Amino acid sequence: MRRYLFIYIALAAFLFNACRTDDIIVYAEEEDTGVKTESSNVVGMYLLNEGNMGSNKCTLDYLDLSDSTYHYLRNIYAERNPNEVKELGDVGNDAQIYGSQLWLVINCSNKVEVCRASDAVKIGKVDVPNCRSVTFSDGYAYVSSYVGPVGIGQDMPYGEVYKIDTLTLQVVDKVTVGYQPEELTVLDGKLYVANSGGYMVPDYDKTLSVIDLATFKEERKIDISINLHRCRSDQYGHLWVTSRGDYYDEHPRLFCLSPDVNGQMQVTDDLDIPISDLCIVGDSLYYYGSYFSYLTMENVREYGIVNIRTHQVVTNTLSTAKELNNIRMPYGIIVNPQNRDFYLMDAKNYVSSGELLHFKADGSFDYKVRTGDIPAHAVFLWKK
Repeated sequence: MRRYLFIYIALAAFLFNACRTDDIIVYAEEEDTGVKTESSNVVGMYLLNEGNMGSNKCTLDYLDLSDSTYHYLRNIYAERNPNEVKELGDVGNDAQIYGSQLWLVINCSNKVEVCRASDAVKIGKVDVPNCRSVTFSDGYAYVSSYVGPVGIGQDMPYGEVYKIDTLTLQVVDKVTVGYQPEELTVLDGKLYVANSGGYMVPDYDKTLSVIDLATFKEERKIDISINLHRCRSDQYGHLWVTSRGDYYDEHPRLFCLSPDVNGQMQVTDDLDIPISDLCIVGDSLYYYGSYFSYLTMENVREYGIVNIRTHQVVTNTLSTAKELNNIRMPYGIIVNPQNRDFYLMDAKNYVSSGELLHFKADGSFDYKVRTGDIPAHAVFLWKK
């Protein structure tokens, strides 16, 4: 009996150790929205969930728009990449598609994950300290970086922009910009970078760096407003830049920059619109604004569309559906440029699952699905 008992114990230990060395596959959760697919060249949409800072819960979701009905897949990265550390890391800060590649900026994990856009299978990784946003031009990716660690103080280093070859995934150059740079965009051979100075409170940065791509040198800085955030270009050669304000006396604003007679960008309009995030489609700038007003001691929520030709607010509401007013903490917006239907992301309480809400082009509510923690950054996947 003792001999058999020894055999059983040895067999159990062997099986236990074998299980410990095997990779555990975390399967994505699938949800059928019950909504039929409309004809479109968009076959899907990736959604990057930030995850609360320090929780290491950044995840990637996917909305499949290619089937007869919409299917939402939660947390696909672990399933598509079973040999990688589960989850993407700490705080997802941007998601963009360039050619056949999906770029995911993971802020506090100091890295940019590069995957195949078709299935989110990892291609490689680029190490960038405290990375924030990414844009592309002529085979290169440009990633903004705070450089220094997370913290508040007046001794923080200047930020930088990393230039990365999208074929080799090697950093080929970098340039110093302002403090804590955020979004960046390329327009007419120049790279424009919104400097926030968010770590320098109350002495925020207020400049937009202008970098010549031919030399990859900073040409000049444009004074705009404190704590800059978003930076987008439109089809007319204008820049749209937002300021987050100081969260007290100065609330968020929207600025338009246009070239002067010498082709130099300058501020041509200051719009008193509190914008947190935006999406430009054609002549329409869709936006939402979310901030706390210490003057009225209440949370301010605003949704609307600005005509980028007239600079006038076309509407100050995107929908009259009750679901819009039920959004607890709006955290992202994206508009289908083909059908003009749009999606809003709700971060809820920041520490549990959020929601993705879909609205038709006329503003009527369509459906919503549960997401990961803090859904914030989405990008469409198009047919080849």
